[in-house]
Amino acid sequence: MRETIVQAGDPVLRQRARPLSPGEIHSAEIQNLIEHMREAMRSAPGVGLAAPQVGQSLQLAVIEDRAEYHKDISGDLMAERQRKPVPFQVLINPEIVSRSEEHKIFFEGCLSVAGFCALVPRSALLRVNYLDQHGLPQSLEISGWHARIIQHEVDHLQGTLYIDRMLSRSFTSLDNLAQYWNGEPVERVLERLK
Repeated sequence: MRETIVQAGDPVLRQRARPLSPGEIHSAEIQNLIEHMREAMRSAPGVGLAAPQVGQSLQLAVIEDRAEYHKDISGDLMAERQRKPVPFQVLINPEIVSRSEEHKIFFEGCLSVAGFCALVPRSALLRVNYLDQHGLPQSLEISGWHARIIQHEVDHLQGTLYIDRMLSRSFTSLDNLAQYWNGEPVERVLERLK
């Protein structure tokens, strides 16, 4: 079964997703959904996918930032983004319980807004509580790109897309990102967009 990633405009992306009960988490249906979401995320490819993106209004997201995705990104850009590989994670009923006042701005895209991206400010550091795929409580304090991915996915579970948070003047197609902004430091992009 291949999950289709729904696109902006589908009402499921604008609903607050419902939490999963412990019994649901252990069900074959949810465990199969987790596997289907992992496959859909990897085949896209993407670094995160929330259940609403596959048409399921459930508080469930999967995340994975594989090392192979980093091979064409310069060391300077990796350092600027504080980006490192993130192993496969399942977040069920996640709650961001604290965020830093400090924000970082980077280009961000979404599998449900295919072909586009924009600069989006996100908290640099956060703590998130969630249940894993076994229904066990977990807590993470994270920073950098991993924190950005989690904020993006938790937004999906609240009915929010990155376009609601973006710096609108930076909205661009992926082709134009590659042509005009590829490898540019964020400060320079912001200066040129004034």
